[in-house]
Amino acid sequence: MVGPMPAPYKNTNDEMFGMFFKKKLPREHCKSYWSWFLKQSSGDLRSANAEAELLFKKFGITFTMHATDHTSEETEIDRTIPFDLIPRILSKKEWGFLERGLLQRTLALNNFIADVYGKGKIFSNGDIPAELIFKNSQFRFQMHGITLPDGIYAHVSGTDLVRTKEDNFFVLEDNLRVPSGVSYMIENRKVMMRLFPEVFETNKVSPIEHYPDLLLKHLKSMAKTFSDDPNVVLLTPGIFNSAYFEHAYLAQQMGIELVEGRDLFVENERVFMKTTAGSIRVDVIYRRIDDDFIDPLFFRPDSVLGVPGLLAVIRSGGVVLCNAVGTGIADDKSVYPYVPEMIKFYLGEEPLLNNVKTYLCRNKRHKSYVLKNLNKLVVKEVHGAGGVGMLVGPLATKNEIAKFKARIEASPDKFIAQPMLALSTNPTYVNQEIVPRHVDLRPFVLHGPNPVVVPGGLTRVALKEGSVVVNSSQGGGTKDTWVIW
Repeated sequence: MVGPMPAPYKNTNDEMFGMFFKKKLPREHCKSYWSWFLKQSSGDLRSANAEAELLFKKFGITFTMHATDHTSEETEIDRTIPFDLIPRILSKKEWGFLERGLLQRTLALNNFIADVYGKGKIFSNGDIPAELIFKNSQFRFQMHGITLPDGIYAHVSGTDLVRTKEDNFFVLEDNLRVPSGVSYMIENRKVMMRLFPEVFETNKVSPIEHYPDLLLKHLKSMAKTFSDDPNVVLLTPGIFNSAYFEHAYLAQQMGIELVEGRDLFVENERVFMKTTAGSIRVDVIYRRIDDDFIDPLFFRPDSVLGVPGLLAVIRSGGVVLCNAVGTGIADDKSVYPYVPEMIKFYLGEEPLLNNVKTYLCRNKRHKSYVLKNLNKLVVKEVHGAGGVGMLVGPLATKNEIAKFKARIEASPDKFIAQPMLALSTNPTYVNQEIVPRHVDLRPFVLHGPNPVVVPGGLTRVALKEGSVVVNSSQGGGTKDTWVIW
């Protein structure tokens, strides 16, 4: 059942076995689970794997992946997300450290956004170049001078973490616009509990199923000045969006209406929802639409996804939008290298979670280094997402490297580069064998007066041998994430 140790993983750190994947000596907090797992027969695992696939199809848990056909044209395929039977397990101590680091980082990022649209103190200090923000495509001048409830801009965030062979956690990127993946986190847990209920009886796994209740409570708390029971809706681009399953899932779990832009209208500086019984006032909009499409009167005039006049209501304080317009400046990859300075500037603290060393190609010295070392680096577009438009230098062909070199030379400000880290692995059930595969982690933070980090998060796994691209849109899968208490 346990497969051989593939060459690409011989010097990696495994989440369950440390540096001893071959010997199968589990870490202390993984011993109980591994002892149970060894008692499972090959037939049991095959049956569980098949049942998991059926459950995901039944529930419609899908994502849009990008693929390239024989003509080299990129296409999109709607598919069921592969789910792995073996969880990623974190100890109470590990999670405690991550929780503190995530809360620190989220607070600093929120302070930064508020400062950018406020007094801009960090620019006068010289810690961040002002032109990097004000010329950024994610900067929304329309938000300048607006006071938001409790000063919160990024209510929901997802921070991508990776672990190295030295057992250190690093932040790979921040997601503060419309972070996705939380529905897959919850469904992964539900499927695991349905397949293996007995293992949860002997392992104290922190619950996550209450996340929708936490999210709804948090969203309502942002609009208590409107009503004792604010009306919350979830705004989706529609059924053709790659994450529509999540939109529908969260609305159903929270017991709120799932709406499209055409279902809402603005009147007397308020937002209303159309219903068969008449119009109903909306107090909070949990939006899953990008800024550009949110209001055709202020942003893209050709947008049919948003609500005309919505920004004016936001500016007047007549509705709360979560996350706020303009939060994208804080998760832009060109701004990412400055987050440690934000933590020091706004909080007076040293960062608990470190960044990955990053080269800004807009910097001439950095660009020169990157162009000379493309075969050693991972290059990303500053506004890219989902693993699309990136170069993994050590795994790329000479032709791919040459094309990226030309792109960087033509538009250096559009790219950053990072060293390729030896990402940690986790035992994964592939072709009826247990083999290591690279993983990352996206925990979710609800930021406000009483911030909450959901214990665990979404573990994504690169199912292709040797691959470090874990994104679901690029063929990656997911795992349940346990925090053992």
